[in-house]
Amino acid sequence: MNVILCGKKGRMKMDKEIVLTYNRLKELEAELEYLKTEKRKEVSEKIKVARGFGDLSENAEYDEAKKEQGEVEVKIVNLEKMLKNAKVIDEDEIDTSKVAVGTKVKIYDMDFEEEVSYEIVGSTEASPDQNKISDESPLGRALIGAKPEEVVTVESPNGEYQVKILEISK
Repeated sequence: MNVILCGKKGRMKMDKEIVLTYNRLKELEAELEYLKTEKRKEVSEKIKVARGFGDLSENAEYDEAKKEQGEVEVKIVNLEKMLKNAKVIDEDEIDTSKVAVGTKVKIYDMDFEEEVSYEIVGSTEASPDQNKISDESPLGRALIGAKPEEVVTVESPNGEYQVKILEISK
């Protein structure tokens, strides 16, 4: 499955499945609708106004508006491809006998001697501030498939550490 994500030079091809919760799917659909309807018109108006300033070869406003237009169009293409290739998690089918995308997990960090709760989400939903970690992060990868009471080793850039799974829920 092909998903296009924005990189330094615009579009970057990736062959991987994008896992989304239903809520994130709705957010992305709303963002796509906004970009196609309102943002396109807004940028088009900026270009129109900037053209009125005269010589396009030395017109910074025009250049900036055209750049913004390109960014909006790339984002639209990226969102369309992401939505087309997304796998939406059905909350009713989430198995809480093991850690998976869509589950909430309470762990005990054995190094820091503290309990922490996380929601395991797809990479597009990750938000460490909200304790939503990606299934592709070091901790997320280590937790996937683990069961309650199991101790897993996390291989992070800062070295290895262990956590114990205390509880898994929806």
